[in-house]
Amino acid sequence: MKRIAMLAPAALLALSACGESTDASEEAMADTVEVPADDAMDGVPDPVIDSSLDEADTASVEDAVDAATQEAEDAADNAQAAADDALSAADAAAAASAELEGATE
Repeated sequence: MKRIAMLAPAALLALSACGESTDASEEAMADTVEVPADDAMDGVPDPVIDSSLDEADTASVEDAVDAATQEAEDAADNAQAAADDALSAADAAAAASAELEGATE
């Protein structure tokens, strides 16, 4: 305890001498962040709507989403069935183990 009391003032002095404490919000002012970002975007063309997409494509996208959803539901059902089978096997193994312990006693 005496060591801590002796080292505490030295530690406080060492920490206070580490340098100035600047606030992170001062470093990220709008003029230091937004201006360079705006300068980097100079000469870049504005985004353009892709005219190759039309209403017919949305139907095929919806069909693909429906198919993927059905596939995911089927996979979830198969996973649940496998988990149920594993639990049944574990229960059977526990019962067989208990039966063997009872037979050896």
